[in-house]
Amino acid sequence: MRNRVRVVRETCETAGDMESNLAPPPVAEPAPRGFPPSNWGPGAALLGFLLAIVVGLVLSLPALAFTDADGDLTTLGNVLLQLGTVLGFLLVPLGLARSRGARSPGECLRRLGVVRFRPSLKWMAAAVGAYLLFAMAYTALIVEPEQEDIAESFGPVPVQILLIVLGAGIAEELCFRGMLFGGLRERLPRLLAALIAGGIFGLLHATTGISAVPPLIAFGFVLCLLYEKTGSILPGVLLHMLNNSVALLAQ
Repeated sequence: MRNRVRVVRETCETAGDMESNLAPPPVAEPAPRGFPPSNWGPGAALLGFLLAIVVGLVLSLPALAFTDADGDLTTLGNVLLQLGTVLGFLLVPLGLARSRGARSPGECLRRLGVVRFRPSLKWMAAAVGAYLLFAMAYTALIVEPEQEDIAESFGPVPVQILLIVLGAGIAEELCFRGMLFGGLRERLPRLLAALIAGGIFGLLHATTGISAVPPLIAFGFVLCLLYEKTGSILPGVLLHMLNNSVALLAQ
C-alpha cells in the first residue's frame, strides 16, 4: 500500500513538473519609456513638420473669401488664417502619434510630452535667463529685433489672446518641441537636435521680421533643452505663452 501511495505521489509530482515546463514564461513588465517619449524618429518628425505647414495652409483657404476692396484680408480673414495654422500644428502631431501606436488621445499627448512635471523653477529660470542674455547681446552687438505687429489684424483683445498667447503657445510647443525635437532626439545628440528644431522654429517666423529670427532660434533652442530637462513640454508652453503675452503688451 505504501508503495502505491509513493508511486501516485511521484506521478503527480512528475505531472506537475511537466505542466510547469509547458506553461508559458511570465511576461515581463515593459520598461518605462525614457526620453524622448516619441517613437517616430527624425525622418517622420521632419515630414510631420512639412505636413503641418501644408495642412495649416489648406485649413486657411476659407480666409481668402474674406478680403476688402484692396484685396487684403479682413479681420475675419486674418483670424481664419491664424486659426488654420494653429490647427495644422495641433492636428498633425496628434495624428503622427496616433499612427505610431498611441491608442487614445491621452497617450498621443503623452508621446508628445504633455505630462505632469515636478516644479522646475530653476530650469525655467535658467531658460529665461539664457534667452534674455542672448537677446540683449544680439541687440547690443548686431541689431534690435523687430517684428511686424499682426495682433491688431485679429480684432478684439480677447481674440488676440486666444490666437497668439494660447493658440500659438500650445500648438507651436506641441509641434516643434513635442513632435519635431522629440523625433530628432531619438537619433541625434541633444544640442544638434535642439539646434535643428530651434532653427526651423525661428526661420518659420521670418515672414514677420528677419531681424527677429536669431533670437527666436535661441528661444526655440532653450525650450528644447527645457523639455529634455523636465521631461514635459508644459514648462515650455508656459514660457512660450509668457513670451507672447509680453510681445502682445509691447505692441
